[in-house]
Formats: sequence, structure tokens, C-alpha cells
Amino acid sequence: MADPFIRHIQLLGFEKRFLPSQHYVYMFMVKWQDLTEKVVYRKFTEIYEFHKALKEMFPIEAGDISKEHRTIPHLPAPKWFDGLRSTENRQVTLSDYCASLLSLPPKISRCPHVLSFFQVRPDDVNPVANNTNGRKPETFLLKVDASKKNVSDITGPIILQSYRVIADFEKNSKSELAAKNGDVVEVVEKSENGWWFCQLRNKRGWMPAAYLEPLDGPDESEEQDPNYEGDLHITTKDYTGELDDELNLKEGENVEVIHKLLDGWWVVRKGSITGYFPAMYLQKSGETAPANENLSKRKGLPPRRATISNANSIHKQGRKQISQDTYRRNSKKYIKQRQSIIDPKSPVITEENKEEENKSKTQPTIPPRPSKELILDRCSENTKNKIRTLN
Repeated sequence: MADPFIRHIQLLGFEKRFLPSQHYVYMFMVKWQDLTEKVVYRKFTEIYEFHKALKEMFPIEAGDISKEHRTIPHLPAPKWFDGLRSTENRQVTLSDYCASLLSLPPKISRCPHVLSFFQVRPDDVNPVANNTNGRKPETFLLKVDASKKNVSDITGPIILQSYRVIADFEKNSKSELAAKNGDVVEVVEKSENGWWFCQLRNKRGWMPAAYLEPLDGPDESEEQDPNYEGDLHITTKDYTGELDDELNLKEGENVEVIHKLLDGWWVVRKGSITGYFPAMYLQKSGETAPANENLSKRKGLPPRRATISNANSIHKQGRKQISQDTYRRNSKKYIKQRQSIIDPKSPVITEENKEEENKSKTQPTIPPRPSKELILDRCSENTKNKIRTLN
């Protein structure tokens, strides 16, 4: 087995905590060589002590012998008292520091000192519980400017969304979060693959979105309506459907995504046939998968909402659902309209049209019915006498 190393460190933000006294901790998502992701929490004083020890271990790269040989990035010393503003402003520096740290030669970036510091600790998994007055830690998530890819300032604490668990969920790996029916969790990150990163009291981990429902109503406000124009994707793995409304597809097939559902099971169209397919096995056409992203290896497929038989919702009204018949009908209607715009004289080719065409090729042609005179002319005398008697 290859030696462990860190692929990427992403600063998620920071938390304001109140036990044993008010202080701030930074949240880091650490991606390891086996593509696992771990969230760790570190005080800035800890980070600075780590930095000082690293410089002592590598004096040449720290610039202690000659300043022009320095490669270890700079890190300012902590202030006597760290407030909200100083903690917030330091995030850009920390993001740059982590990126520079991992770009150093392996003898530094993969040394035991670095690996040990970013390993998950017991208090990362089970932080100190809230104090008796029930005051919860305030979470400040880092905002990223998508156009500039630079960290931007945070103006205030981000209130995490709360969801209710509709059935008992038992975790299958250390990265998942177990929860009971009726628990209320806070969602830190929503992934399109159907796995959401949640926190429950003092524990954190991944949960299937299918097990969660909004508190104010059965329907998810963030779930978009179907788009029958379709968004072209490519399948990245073979999948054989376990339910009748799921599609069987091979790796490398082109499909059109017409409805992205938050539980990670998207409605896709292949020709004029529609069905559910796991978003985890889809990649947008023209895009390449990130080198450090392989979700199918890291987590299994999330369950579909329809498969949770013991779901117990607090809402009287059920979640709005669209049947596959409706998807197919609206999809065929759109295809017909699209075809008429492209070529008004061209007939629309659908699976039904192909089936009718095949039947017409294989079945014999029925001859026309002969006339009454021709029948009388060719029948026997006995038949002719009977017809005369009837007349």
C-alpha cells in the first residue's frame, strides 16, 4: 500500500465557540490520497505552533541559513486577543498558506509532522458539548467568488438549514452520520450526488438527502422543475436498474438530464425513453472529472426516497411527485415540437413510430374484399341455390 499523503486542503470557514470560553476554530476539509475527505478543526494558535515546528525541522527551507533559499510560506504570529474581524481577515492568508504548503517537495509536504497535524482527532469528531444555556457554536462559512476563485470577506454568520430525519439511518462507514427518526440535523453542504454533509449535536458526517425533509413543508424549495430541453451528460459507469422506473445504461452513453432531483437520482432521457439514473454516474458533456473527485469509490449510491418504506413525515400533505408517464408524455411532446422546428416536413421518429414501422414490414398485407358478383360467380351451385332461396 502506498504511503499516505494529502491531496488538497480546503478552508471551509470558522466557528465561534463558547466552551470552555469564547474562542474561534478554523474548519478544514482535508482530502487524502485514497480520496477520502475529513473535516478537522484547528485554533490559529495550534496552526502557528505547527508552523514554527516545521521551520525548525527544515531550517534551510525556512530561510534560517540563507533567506533566498526560503520556500516554506510565511505565517503571521497570533494576536494577543483574536476577535471576529481578525479571525475573518486571516482566512485568505490561511488558504494561501495551505496551498503553498502542499506544493512544497514531498520531503516537507508529506512529512510525518504535516500528516499528523491534519489527521482527525477525537475532538474533531466529538467537539466539546454546548454549554448549559443551550448556546450553539456560530458557523461562518467561507464565500468563494466563482469568477475570480478568490476568497471574499464574510459579513456575518451563515445560518445552517435545519432538516428533520424521516427514518432511522445506520451509517455504513466512518464518514457517515447515523441518525434516528425525528432527529433535527443542520446541513453544512449539499452535494448533487444525494449525499449531504450534516451535523447532529456534536457529531458530523454524510447522510442521504432522501432521509431528510424540510421543517416547514414536504417539498424542497431548492428543487427545480423539469427541463425537457435536457442537459447533455455522459454515463461514467455501467448501471442496471433495480426498479422498473430506472434505466439500464452502459458506460459512455449519451443521455439528456431532464430533472435533477436532490436525492441524487435524476430523470434522464435516452432517445424517447425516460427513467431514473444515479447522478453519481453522470458527467456533464464536455467536462472532465476532477482528479481528486471520485465519489463512487468514496461512497455508495444513496437510496431513493421511494425505497424508504418506514418513512415518517410530520407533514400531512405528501411530497409532490411526477410519474414516469408524465415525464414520458411531456418529453415526447417536447421532442415533437423540437423536430417540427428543425424540419417541419420531417416526421417525428419515436420508439412508437419505429415499432409500428417494424410491424408493417413483418406482417403480410391483407387483400381487398371481393365483390358480391365475383363471389356468386365462383361459388358452388349448392351455395347459389341457398342464396336464391334466402332472397
